[in-house]
Amino acid sequence: MEVYLVGGAVRDQLLGIKSQDHDWVVVGATPEQMLNQGYQPVGKDFPVFLHPTTHEEYALARTERKSGHGYHGFTCYAAPDVTLTEDLQRRDLTINAIAQNSQGELIDPFNGAGDLSQKCLRHVSPAFAEDPLRVLRVARFAARYHHLGFYIAEETLSLMCAMVNSGEVDHLVSERIWQEIIKATQTLSPWIFFTTLQQVGALKRILPELASLWQESNLPQQALKAAKQQQLGEEIQLACALLLQVHPNKASTSIEVDTAHNLTKQLLERLKAPNNTRQLNLLVNQFWAELMQLELSAKDLLNIFDRADAWRRGERFMMLLQCIKCIAGNIPHLTLEQVNEHIKAIHQQWQAALAIKPGPFLKQGLTGKALGAAIHEARLRAIRAIAKERSSDS
Repeated sequence: MEVYLVGGAVRDQLLGIKSQDHDWVVVGATPEQMLNQGYQPVGKDFPVFLHPTTHEEYALARTERKSGHGYHGFTCYAAPDVTLTEDLQRRDLTINAIAQNSQGELIDPFNGAGDLSQKCLRHVSPAFAEDPLRVLRVARFAARYHHLGFYIAEETLSLMCAMVNSGEVDHLVSERIWQEIIKATQTLSPWIFFTTLQQVGALKRILPELASLWQESNLPQQALKAAKQQQLGEEIQLACALLLQVHPNKASTSIEVDTAHNLTKQLLERLKAPNNTRQLNLLVNQFWAELMQLELSAKDLLNIFDRADAWRRGERFMMLLQCIKCIAGNIPHLTLEQVNEHIKAIHQQWQAALAIKPGPFLKQGLTGKALGAAIHEARLRAIRAIAKERSSDS
């Protein structure tokens, strides 16, 4: 029974990056032997065990044979006669197919260390094409290491294109697609994930709602880049990446807004995205073009505050403004200074309107529609006062 450190821990060690997880492969052992030594079984599709002390994953060396479509369409064979090289050969990229023994020596049958030094993402074998999830994984690795200068080998790009054209990626389940999207936002260059999928034709197959905008415009790419550079959260990055409203130069018609709303809803429901993510994305696609009109009247602005529920959902509305700032900062006809000042003005007017409370009006004996009308008029006055103050200051 021989134990080797494999995959990401070895790769990151060679890159000088601290790795959070350590995965191990065990050669020459049976499940019974692992259980007898106190390991806890966790694998359903193949034998994986948790170490009794460290709780790190130890997988028996295995081979895989394609038996169906999609990520789960494999038959695994794990037995003491499976060699380390056979186990490494089933992995996706050469940089992930490096092992290290207990003496610290590397076992690298596919020249993963050489590809690391060349900053090349290259598939291990033709068996790469059997797992459609690997198209997304390579796109994510490209995003993860883009800042280090990594690139995808031409032969790997060609194979990814062939996998898309064969229809293999059509069998990916929504949950796995969403997981890869989330992991992509955790990289330093998440936009590379989407541009890579666009490059190999996968975006129009698995995220068709996004494909035309990512192909025709760099707006979502630049917005996502701005969100990442400002270290904004995952939900804001996703709202920029999943942008569907495409009319930055004019206020969108109700039909265009409804279309973007329906497409956003359809996309996020299919991906089973969390409710908070859905709500923010719907708001961004509904309001960003409207809010970026530089000459908004007080009535128009108050109407947006009402429709966006800015009174009860303040945190979400702030995130909406942050998203709009990332998006609008990349519109050619607007300067960054204009965008910043415009968003700042909206924020000040919202805060002024938010400060209007029902208490004083209730003391006047107002209730029902009369109370609502009084609050509405007071908010309009507050918004106009801020606009007048800003105008005199400028």
